[in-house]
Amino acid sequence: MPTALAGLLIAAEDKPSYDVAFVPPEWVLVLLGFGMVLVFMTLIMTKRLTPMVALILVPTAFGLFAGAGLGLGDMILDSIGKMAPTAALLMFAIMFFGIMIDVGLFDPLIRVITRVLGDDPAKVVLGTALLAAAVSLDGDGSTTFIITTSAMLPIYLRLGMSPVVLTCVAGLMNGTLNIVPWGGPTVRAATALGVQPTDIFVPMLPALGVGLVVALGFAWMLGLQERRRLGRIDTSRLDGSAEGGALASVPKIFRGAAAKPGARAELHTGNVVTVSGGHGSVTATAVDPADTAMADTMLDPARTTLRPRLIWFNLALTVAVMVLLVLDIMPLPYVFMVGSAVALLVNFRRLKEQAAEIVAHAPSIVGVVSMVIAAGVLVGVLTGTGMVDAMAAWITNVLPPALGPFLAPITGILSIPFTFFMSNDAFYFGILPVLSQSAAHFGIDPVEMARASVTGQPVHLQSPLVPAILLLVSLASVNLGDHHRKVLWRAVIVSLVMLGVAMLTGAVPLFVAQ
Repeated sequence: MPTALAGLLIAAEDKPSYDVAFVPPEWVLVLLGFGMVLVFMTLIMTKRLTPMVALILVPTAFGLFAGAGLGLGDMILDSIGKMAPTAALLMFAIMFFGIMIDVGLFDPLIRVITRVLGDDPAKVVLGTALLAAAVSLDGDGSTTFIITTSAMLPIYLRLGMSPVVLTCVAGLMNGTLNIVPWGGPTVRAATALGVQPTDIFVPMLPALGVGLVVALGFAWMLGLQERRRLGRIDTSRLDGSAEGGALASVPKIFRGAAAKPGARAELHTGNVVTVSGGHGSVTATAVDPADTAMADTMLDPARTTLRPRLIWFNLALTVAVMVLLVLDIMPLPYVFMVGSAVALLVNFRRLKEQAAEIVAHAPSIVGVVSMVIAAGVLVGVLTGTGMVDAMAAWITNVLPPALGPFLAPITGILSIPFTFFMSNDAFYFGILPVLSQSAAHFGIDPVEMARASVTGQPVHLQSPLVPAILLLVSLASVNLGDHHRKVLWRAVIVSLVMLGVAMLTGAVPLFVAQ
């Protein structure tokens, strides 16, 4: 505990100072901090503003109210500078896997998976959950989402399934498994409280197991919903072999009176689907607003960008990129930069073809990079104005002494919203040590507090402050608000179930008798 507090003091001394107009009272910063997050989430979930616009304008307004003044620009630029590597990673990761999908690298995998899973959307969603869970064991969210999305998204698009289901299931499974001892949260909790990661994790295995069962249950129910929405998939749409199969592959929403037999949907990056055969262009506005813009699009099995003769080269290149990603011996942004450049050079020899492929993926890239940079505004205002520090101090002071014996489950409940509203570093190094010190007066061990603190991770992984979730929704071209509406309440249930099982098994005490 002294080590953790000393680290916090050193971090505070190293924190840059800004030329602020005035410093409001701490209670004002608390209200502004919670108000800013609440307004931001409301605006994006109700689709009043796009995430990028909300990430820029809402923190700017609240930062001015917090007295940032002319110092607002400096604190935001400092934060954006820290976001630059993440923006580069997302930009070139999207380009690389977009190219691989365009050239048909994953088409054989699609055929294998569809043969294994059959033509049942429910089994496809369950398979997505199992794949995400298996890959999540490496403890890295970005790797999990890259592999899961690259393998499963083409299947979702080919079958007309909603990519929001994919992001929901992948995010839920990864968040649940984020408590593995080699993952970030458990290590942070162990470091902050001076305990061993395995002492935190092993007693939490029953809670983790039940949490995974609940998450898989949600995946199956989502799959059943997709099955009811789409019906049994006609496998002829996968290869267009049956008469009229190509037309059948076009969702009803894209069929019109002018649609002719043989019409085919062709996916273009940027949520625009073109249907040849007289239907014209259909934009995202034609899609059900309750779903993602790509919910009813499909990959064209006869797209002109296919490169079947280069499949082995593209496979070797992708494997090399994935190996370097897992080994982490080189900066990931640079790995994807080189991978994208090589993929473009080999698959598209002509300059015009390379330029066309880059332009094809530009809308998705601009969308995600702009959102990541805009997230720097939110993070910069939260930290630069002192809102995060004020929020952490408030939550530790507001708890009545009578609740002391219940501090372990209270910490688990608090971890749900607080790890969503702030970074893991802020929660585990700023709030958890203070809560643990208070709990020690009531006989609650630090390791028990650490176990309770990790139960909020299924919700934390959905936070817009987590780069991995931005990568997931960007690769799937899913609106962040759509993802939140589908995943947040399910993630809260998984977190509460894990906390409840941990209390039943004794890993986390419900209360300590005095």
